[in-house]
Amino acid sequence: MDAAELQKPPPGELFLDHVSHFVADLDVAAGLLEQLGFVVTPVSIQEVAGSRVGANRCVMLEQGYIEILRPTLQPDPGLRLACFGTPDAGAEHRRLADHGFEPQPIVELQRNLGSRTVRFKVVLPGPGKMPEGRVQYVQHLTPEHIWRSEYLSHSNGVTQLRALFVVADEPPQVAARWGRFTGLLPQPDGDMAALEPQRGHVRIGTAEALGKLLGDVPPAPALAGYALGCRHPEEFAARCSRAGLAVENATVGISVALPPELGGIWLLRGESV
Repeated sequence: MDAAELQKPPPGELFLDHVSHFVADLDVAAGLLEQLGFVVTPVSIQEVAGSRVGANRCVMLEQGYIEILRPTLQPDPGLRLACFGTPDAGAEHRRLADHGFEPQPIVELQRNLGSRTVRFKVVLPGPGKMPEGRVQYVQHLTPEHIWRSEYLSHSNGVTQLRALFVVADEPPQVAARWGRFTGLLPQPDGDMAALEPQRGHVRIGTAEALGKLLGDVPPAPALAGYALGCRHPEEFAARCSRAGLAVENATVGISVALPPELGGIWLLRGESV
C-alpha cells in the first residue's frame, strides 16, 4: 500500500492527521523548514465554493503532515490547528452535534497543487467549543495528489507525526471534553491525561507537567507542540541546533523550541514500532 492510501483511516478508526502553524509569511516559514532538511510543497490556494480562504504549504510525512497556513484574515501566528483524519466526515458531524459541539456545516475545501486538484471535507465545532485551538476533522478525498514521492524525500529522516500536546489548567475536565470530541476514552498517564487514536496520540497536561517534557510552553488553553518520529532523532536534533534552534534532552526524546515564525515545540523521537 502506498503512502497516500495509508492516510485513509479504516471504518471505525481515527488518525492524528496534521497540525498547522499559522504564519504571516509562507516563504519565510518554508525557508526555515527547508533549511532543516524538509521538502516543502509549493504554495497552494485554498478555496471554498470558488472563494479564496487562505494559502498553505505543507511538509508531507509517511504518517500525517505539517502545514504552514496563511489565512486570508490576518493570522495570530503560532501552532493553532490540530486535525484528526476520519473516513466519514458526515458521521463525525452527526456525532459532534449529538454531543453538544454545535458543528458548523461541513466545509468542502479544494486547492490546486500544480495541475492537480486536492479535495477534502472538513468538520469544525462551533465557536469556543474547543478553546485550545482550531481542532477539527478531515476526510481526504484525493490523498494521492499530495502524498507524492517527490514530497516525501526529506533529507532529515523525519517520517511521522506521532503525538499532540495540549496545555490545560484542569486536565481531567479538558480530557473528558476531548474524549467526547474524538470518541475516545481518556486514560491517566502519570500527571497527564492520554487519548489514543489508532495512529498518533494526544497528551493533555498542565503547563507545569508539559514543561517537564517539552520546556517552556504557553499558558492554557493552547496547543503546546507535537512529537515527530525520526529515523535518527539525534542527527536531526544536531541539525536543528546548528540552525540556531534551542535543543534540550527530554525524558522521552529531544525537545526543539521553534522560532516565532512557526511557534510551538517539537519532541523528537525514534520511529514507532
